[in-house]
Amino acid sequence: MASETINFGQIFAVAVVGFLLYRWFSGPALPSSTSSGRNGGRQVNPEHVEAVAQMYPQLDRRAIIWDLHRNGGSVQATVERLLGGRSLETPPPSFQPPIPRAAAPPTPSRPVVVNKPAPNLIARYNLSSRLAPQESTQESEASGASTGTKGWSQNKTERSEILKRRREEMVLAARRKMQEKDQTKAA
Repeated sequence: MASETINFGQIFAVAVVGFLLYRWFSGPALPSSTSSGRNGGRQVNPEHVEAVAQMYPQLDRRAIIWDLHRNGGSVQATVERLLGGRSLETPPPSFQPPIPRAAAPPTPSRPVVVNKPAPNLIARYNLSSRLAPQESTQESEASGASTGTKGWSQNKTERSEILKRRREEMVLAARRKMQEKDQTKAA
């Protein structure tokens, strides 16, 4: 009888096959089949949900949470799926995402001043005083544009005044053009 010996290659092959079988049978379970919490034991980072929701505001947050839950919280995988033209799957009715805890709003160290935007450019730049005499301003701006403007000044305050005046003239000219356009449409 010949004695059979097992060489290193055979031991290695059996070990690899054993490892693969072990991984196959003890692999990660589907998130919906686990019962270790409301959403399968995995918490989704609210910052990741917010990041995807800002990129794709038309998507349902519940679907975003479901997709992040399924792919282990990978924002990159979710965004790649969306960029590839595929839509997110609709979460099953049994999926209940965690309710976000209401965080206390941060208390600012200094008072916050909320500036309401002006309703239009005339109010924003205080140009209402220049609106009244439109005909005279059109003539004076036309004459002032050819004689009053000079090259770029070395004085910073003078440059800022020139730019401010040009901005005001542009706003008023745009308003006049819009009014003329509205008048021609009405006529």
